Amino acid sequence: MIEIMQALVLGVVQGLTELLPISSSAHLNLIPWIFNWQVPESFDVALHFGTLLAIGLFFFNDWISLIKGGYKQVVKKEKTTEGRMFWYIVIATLPGGAIGFLLDHFLGDSLAKMPLLIAIALIIMGIILYIVDKKAPSKTKYEDMTFKQTFLIGLSQALAFIPGVSRSGVTMTTGRMMGVDRESTAKYSFMLSAPIVLGATLYKFKDFVFNIPFAVGVVASFLVGLLVIKFLLRYLQKGSFKVFAIYRVIVGLAIIMLYITRM
Repeated sequence: MIEIMQALVLGVVQGLTELLPISSSAHLNLIPWIFNWQVPESFDVALHFGTLLAIGLFFFNDWISLIKGGYKQVVKKEKTTEGRMFWYIVIATLPGGAIGFLLDHFLGDSLAKMPLLIAIALIIMGIILYIVDKKAPSKTKYEDMTFKQTFLIGLSQALAFIPGVSRSGVTMTTGRMMGVDRESTAKYSFMLSAPIVLGATLYKFKDFVFNIPFAVGVVASFLVGLLVIKFLLRYLQKGSFKVFAIYRVIVGLAIIMLYITRM
């Protein structure tokens, strides 16, 4: 049984790491490994539900506009930016979500128990994120994203089944590679994650244990997630992904050193 303090710590960590490109799966697997905590898999999904609520609330007006636009585009044949982006998100979610689900289903549990692999993934993706972000142009805004850009970003989500890669990290990296500006690629990454996290939540709902630690973890991830979304979108108006890339490398190296000492 997970304790309240453990739930609080993991909830805060989820809120911080799910929305920043530093891999929540890495942190949620590594922290129990470091402290020898026993955390049920369903609790991980519950924490993701907390950040899903944060995305839903923060972008509530955007979601309403997207849904209305998508409906009008099909029923009334009215073409709008919101309608186009709604269907881009739907289409981009399908392949990446399906492939990622299958890979995670067959390999996810075994990979999550390999801290050395997680550390290497953190380092490699950190280096790739830094190089891509530094060299890529910022020529496309959120509302101007093309089908090709949104589809490839969505497809890249499949790599998130590897703990340490990070769904937000790989989608933001792909977005930057496609020339999308930093703030726009972050916003699209947030919006794109919602359908998959919602699907995972519904799939694992029967396994949830609705107790005090559950509530503490979900609320913590929700509140911290709200703050992180606001921070990141504001920060990326002028800042880069460099600090997150450096953090990934440092954590990866620290985990490798800890792994060696435990051998």
